[in-house]
Amino acid sequence: MRIGVVIPAYNLGARLTGAIRSVLEQSHRDLAVAVVDDGSTDETLALARSQRDARLILISQPNQGVSAARNRGLAALPPVDAVLFLDGDDRLAPDALARLCAALAAAPDAVAAVGPSRTGNARPRPAPGGAMLEALLIGNRYVNGGQMLIRAGAVAAVGGFHPGLRFGEDWEYWARLACLGPFAVAQGAAPVLHVESRAEGAYRRHATDPQAFRACLVAIHGNPAITARLPSARRATLRRRAEAECAWIIGRELLRARRQGAALGWMARSVAAAPRPKRIGLLALACLPRGWPGARGGPFREYAA
Repeated sequence: MRIGVVIPAYNLGARLTGAIRSVLEQSHRDLAVAVVDDGSTDETLALARSQRDARLILISQPNQGVSAARNRGLAALPPVDAVLFLDGDDRLAPDALARLCAALAAAPDAVAAVGPSRTGNARPRPAPGGAMLEALLIGNRYVNGGQMLIRAGAVAAVGGFHPGLRFGEDWEYWARLACLGPFAVAQGAAPVLHVESRAEGAYRRHATDPQAFRACLVAIHGNPAITARLPSARRATLRRRAEAECAWIIGRELLRARRQGAALGWMARSVAAAPRPKRIGLLALACLPRGWPGARGGPFREYAA
């Protein structure tokens, strides 16, 4: 199986080198790697050019956002059997592509294969598989594309990333992909993807912005190609749950930023719309004047997903 890997990069500096090397040093050797510098103003482009490997394709473009960069890289790949989208500051485990390939080979009906991920020093998180459409209509179940290998035929059928979304563009893409078939799950609990969590990353910048979530919800739930296969009552239920999920995430990230007053309003809105015992308990803890459990590695960080 020949694999294409697309790596978008914007002002990543030396972190990009680690991402590229993690792909080139895979145990699975049959691959092509498109690295797209999206108008970086630091040394990112120079460092990308310093990598010497015939499998590398280097592209430079004016800054257009991560969706446009991924789409440009995808168009530059030679013919491949499957595609993986790796963020430029993350790293693949050495056997990631081999494990994901094996999962695809074992599940001919699957459109993609997914594997566990690890963010920083946290415990590895398993990736859910099977029929994922309804789950993805509620919320994003994957940390990013580095844990997902997609068949080339499915990539061609689903089209590119939404260029109008600068946040949640991967979630919207996975929802379209899930309309085509199930996701297989790679064997083993070890992560296929190691994720860098950065304060200046897109998630941290946008996760407290209701407008960013609203744009993504409109793109997903307003797309008949995604929702038309479900009864109208079910679509309405899933939309309400998605809104509650987004409200919880906004509140959680506001709380982590120590904006407790604003956080509690969003968290309460989420619990009122979709009560869950764990979240009710976490909301009660968050209401304590000085005892909220999000600080310095407390239980909120571990269980608030």
